[in-house]
Amino acid sequence: MTRHKLSRHNILSKIDGSEDYFIINLLSRNADILNGPEARMILSENFSDVTLKQKLIDNNYFVDPEQESKTYKEHYLDFLDNRDSDEIQIFFASTYTCNFDCSYCYQSEYTNQTKELTRELIDAFFNYINTTFAGKQKYITLFGGEPLVDNSNYKKHLQYFFQKVKESQLSIAIVTNGYNISKYISEFKDLGIREIQITLDGPPAIHNKRRPLKNGQGTFKEISNGVDLLLENEIPVNLRVVVDKENLTSLVDLADYATEKGWNDSPIFKTQLGRNYELHTCKKSNPALYDRINLYQDLHKLIITHPNILKFHRPAYSISKFLFDNGALPDPLFDSCPGTKTEWAFDYTGRIYSCTATVGKEGESLGTFYPEISLNNQQIAEWQERDVTSIPECANCNLQLACGGGCASVAKNKTGKILSPDCRPVKELLELGIDLYFKKDLTKEK
Repeated sequence: MTRHKLSRHNILSKIDGSEDYFIINLLSRNADILNGPEARMILSENFSDVTLKQKLIDNNYFVDPEQESKTYKEHYLDFLDNRDSDEIQIFFASTYTCNFDCSYCYQSEYTNQTKELTRELIDAFFNYINTTFAGKQKYITLFGGEPLVDNSNYKKHLQYFFQKVKESQLSIAIVTNGYNISKYISEFKDLGIREIQITLDGPPAIHNKRRPLKNGQGTFKEISNGVDLLLENEIPVNLRVVVDKENLTSLVDLADYATEKGWNDSPIFKTQLGRNYELHTCKKSNPALYDRINLYQDLHKLIITHPNILKFHRPAYSISKFLFDNGALPDPLFDSCPGTKTEWAFDYTGRIYSCTATVGKEGESLGTFYPEISLNNQQIAEWQERDVTSIPECANCNLQLACGGGCASVAKNKTGKILSPDCRPVKELLELGIDLYFKKDLTKEK
């Protein structure tokens, strides 16, 4: 008993707006609510309360360090084994051009925008992935720029791309601005489409200001019609909202709109929030940008006032939503960066990248698949090495198994090193999320 110590993976903090605390341990996959006196005894490492001490031992918050180290290694090996058998997501950027003039576009300064998609390159791409990832479960995500451009020559080549998808017996997801869905709907009907991701940034006035066509014309109506068309054809839709300080409150009206349209009731309709942030060429000084925690603090306040938002989108708040939905914690997260492991990105210029955060960015290419195959194996190895066991700053962090080290691309942009962390505000997110889902349980408003 004397060898026992508090687990180095305990996450203990006060629930937002409450006198109660939570304690979570992702290594043992235990979570509990504590009252104030219990939490303060743990924080002061006062274990004179025998009942509390036994509770901590039973739930693996108070552990034998040697046994915990062994358990950690076992879970890490399981994680590596599972990742090796995971499905690979293969992104293909078919163009970097776009018919939109979004106010926050981060690809506007990308080079090679005059090059065109060709049959030869498409053949090379499929030859590469079907050889390199032979025997692996995989699927393709078509990406851009805007991949569904309404241009006859481009569309001819994209039809060939779709044909190669079918020949390779692969399924496909598509990330699009959604403006030309009606022009491509006939192409989708015999494709194995997993989902089509479309972006709406709010109700018409807000969206049209942020995401107009190049000529300034609004796009909300066409995109909304496209969502209707996809759902009518039983094609899953993942509706994304890119949020910042200019449009966060418009989620209230967008949620009501989605309810009126019947989207929220569809089993093949889901949503996600994307944070508008300082990626690549975006201005870091932009006053409209949120950091991660401030966004979710403001979202928390907005949901409490307008719980109808939860009919449209239920934010994760780290692992809070998962715990609420499943009654259990997820597996420990040793790595939150899929780049070069379960995700690769390719583009129409023949280049290979680690992921969607680097694709198209000068200096980030890891090789080429066309006109010849060439790989920077040293850089690839560094990407593949990255997880919480190889990032020095993660070694003694109690949040590591919820954070997973964050995004490698963002970390590299900040520090110049892949093996550095993109720290997530896990504790603060849990404080908000446990209040939202367990204390207030506004989901009953659904």
